[in-house]
Amino acid sequence: MRRREFITLLGSAAAWPVAARAQQRERMRRIGVLIPFATDDPAAHRRVLAFAQALAQSGWIDGRNILIDIRWGAGDPERIRRYAAELVALAPDVILTVTSTTTGPLLQATRSVPIVFVQVAEPVGAGFVETLARPGGNATGFMLYEYGIGGKWLELLKEIAPGVKRVAFLQNPTIAAGPGQFGAIQGAASSLGVEVRPINVRDAGEVERAITAFARPSNGGLIVAGGAPVAVPRDVIIKLAARHRLPALYSDHAFVTDGGLIAYGPDRPDQFRRAADYVDRILKAKSRPICRCRRRPITSWQSISRPPRHSASPRRRRCSPAPTR
Repeated sequence: MRRREFITLLGSAAAWPVAARAQQRERMRRIGVLIPFATDDPAAHRRVLAFAQALAQSGWIDGRNILIDIRWGAGDPERIRRYAAELVALAPDVILTVTSTTTGPLLQATRSVPIVFVQVAEPVGAGFVETLARPGGNATGFMLYEYGIGGKWLELLKEIAPGVKRVAFLQNPTIAAGPGQFGAIQGAASSLGVEVRPINVRDAGEVERAITAFARPSNGGLIVAGGAPVAVPRDVIIKLAARHRLPALYSDHAFVTDGGLIAYGPDRPDQFRRAADYVDRILKAKSRPICRCRRRPITSWQSISRPPRHSASPRRRRCSPAPTR
């Protein structure tokens, strides 16, 4: 998405903060954004819009006192590495990265440009930061969830589909958090009478073959981890689950928006808004501020309730209060 298109996306915001007018006289600042998803991903666009709107609330307006350079990786590791180098070459003041898939290549490309990441499941284990309290280096940001959420995913799947005896866990093998999440699921599996197995997701063909083979015996279910849709589009996974009649639980609410059964996880747009606060601190600081990595609590779960047979479409519902651990 180019800057002109991004300004159009924001629409006719009539009253931006007064602080923006004072900042117009300052030098133009530059923000890079590296996103692993495709340019036509509506959920990713909504999250980037939330980031831009939060920046605007702090007085940073694209085209007035900041330039926002966005690159879309479309799940292609080579393209992501190329865009990482391209963004660093633009000498931005700060770069926003989304998921481990883009944060890793960016840190390989620079150890000096400040990086704020969102939707990263295990920043310490991945080597992005030293500790959550004292990140060190040039990166900080927002942890997506802790390993223990894997047990909650399995519990919820059993609640909605008590007959499930086998569960496939779709994970992106390039993401460090996968084994820890799978371990948490395994820890809960015996008490729930479920057998679990991991399925690595690298491309659509691989996941189709794996799910088709898994679905041949009965009583199967599906859990889709956060990194899976980076490698395979959401609609591909949703259609495979429906075709093979596999009850599926997703870690991202965007799956439910696109027709998936149930999701349990954090509010991802909220992470983008909070990332804008970190970016604001970096842009306004005379020296680099110390911004701790933050855990974001599980805020809500969302599902599609099954319609009556005469109903033409399912009914979406966002459940509140959220289940708690």
